Amino acid sequence: MNAATATDQLVGYGLVAFSLVLFAYYTIWVILLPFIESDHLIHKYFLPREYSVIIPVVAGLLLLLFVGTFIAFITWKNRRSAKKSA
Repeated sequence: MNAATATDQLVGYGLVAFSLVLFAYYTIWVILLPFIESDHLIHKYFLPREYSVIIPVVAGLLLLLFVGTFIAFITWKNRRSAKKSA
């Protein structure tokens, strides 16, 4: 088993840090912001509330599209190679 290189670890830490920042931003946006007055300064750092639903729905649909495309491609590739070997 190979140990992860420094670059792999750096990329991994970067992805974890990005995920934590994104999670914290979304949590503040969806859970805390509705309880803060709308004229407060913090509201200018967040998108309008409609996007808190639209963005995850679009991201989920894109994820399903990519996963479905990947599965279809692998299935098609396996069937094509099975026909060649038969």
